[in-house]
Amino acid sequence: MSENAVVVEMRDISIEFPGVKALDDVDFTLRSGEIHSLLGENGAGKATLIKALTGVYSIDSGTIRVSGTERTFAGTADAQTAGIATVYQEINLCTNLTVGENVMLGHEVPGRFGINWRATHAKATTYLRQLGVDVDPRSQLASHSLAIQQLIAISRAMVVDCRVLVLDEPTSSLDRSEVEQLFAVMRRLRSRNVAILFVSHFLDQVYEISDQMTVLRNGKLVGEYQVGELSRSELISKMLGRELDELESIARNASRTIDRTGNPILKVTGLGRKGGIEPTDLDVYDGEIVGFAGLLGSGRTELVRVIYGADRSDHGAIEVRGKSVRLSTPRHSSDHKIAFSSEDRRAEGIIGDLTVAENIVLGIQAKRGWLRRVSKAQSDEVVAHYIESLDIRPASPHILMSNLSGGNQQKVLLARWLATTPQLLILDEPTRGIDIGAKAEIQREIAKLAAAGLGVIFISSELDEVLRLSQRVVVLRDRRKIAEFDNHENFDIDDIVALIAKEGAA
Repeated sequence: MSENAVVVEMRDISIEFPGVKALDDVDFTLRSGEIHSLLGENGAGKATLIKALTGVYSIDSGTIRVSGTERTFAGTADAQTAGIATVYQEINLCTNLTVGENVMLGHEVPGRFGINWRATHAKATTYLRQLGVDVDPRSQLASHSLAIQQLIAISRAMVVDCRVLVLDEPTSSLDRSEVEQLFAVMRRLRSRNVAILFVSHFLDQVYEISDQMTVLRNGKLVGEYQVGELSRSELISKMLGRELDELESIARNASRTIDRTGNPILKVTGLGRKGGIEPTDLDVYDGEIVGFAGLLGSGRTELVRVIYGADRSDHGAIEVRGKSVRLSTPRHSSDHKIAFSSEDRRAEGIIGDLTVAENIVLGIQAKRGWLRRVSKAQSDEVVAHYIESLDIRPASPHILMSNLSGGNQQKVLLARWLATTPQLLILDEPTRGIDIGAKAEIQREIAKLAAAGLGVIFISSELDEVLRLSQRVVVLRDRRKIAEFDNHENFDIDDIVALIAKEGAA
């Protein structure tokens, strides 16, 4: 196929779910040898368009052509037959199998008495090396980092000779060096005329790797643009339909003065867990947002899980409102009005087969126990309040959680914990994997709750978020606290990076 030939042509695509039109006459064009980013707020229709292209959803109207041939996809197998492969943010591989078995799954080399494993692993090595991935094909997949697993998933797509590769938020959990490794593979595939559809909420990465951008908003097409056509501010305005000034107002929250004269909500002394987090001191006061800054694996998550009782501490003491307590389980923390939203919202947060309403009231019901049911009237009141106050979209309590975008799923989780009326809210990566508009909404809500007196521990890999929201910042490295400072205007991202990089920081 020649370079820049049209591989995918989607015209007038419409998909409607109960109560919402997810896509409304959307056009999309993808060419060979092109990296094309799909952009928009959560709920804009990006995931729905991808699922229409990959056979997960049937379209209500419109046409899909692949290499000039009109296609009707009854399922993902039809899309794969047409040469369309997808690598999702949550990688769909078998961690109990070897690398080679994952790469060649369904395409193993036959032998006289079944599968010829030597030949299968040798063939897997060929596909891996084509992408510059140098790993032992006989090693267990689970022994490799998430970044390597994503490259292995792409190698698997190459086995079926895909012409279209869909990468859905592939960089959300990668560090910078891993992103560069992935981008090197993407450029190599582009040089081989593979068409790549790239979805990411990191605008810097979009501008670094993309050739074209398509913007959706509220299920409609805003436009297709060459990367050089739009500045970042123009792109954000097209994604949101308005100028983004919310972040500036949110940043003023960090300058609020916190009264630290009385007992804090939470005070931990020498709290730690062997192999998880070294002994740490921390306190959080009413109305204060304490931000945790550090690289992946620095101990941010390990510390809050020990505080909450999700993981048991080996040593240390905890006080809540000046009284010594033992938070050995999440239930104990809940009894002391401490709520925790995990970074892994898919495995430890959302329940996709329940409705939005059921997900929101789940926290209240868990505190009461199953013998004291939440009444329908109370449930309806709570759900309606948080759908409106957090602008959860679609604004229907009856939609399945699995049908919401990532940003709106995160809002539902926030609603679940706020409904339990906590005094301290622990948020671990609450804005990861969501677009800038939803981020602004969630940040604004957190700032408003803190201003009303709620204590917050806020974790984010994006240091600008930590500085924008927090009155105090705790810096961690190598699973220990290395610094703590009040958030003043003269302390910036470069200062935090320097602290993390400083040898012998303590």
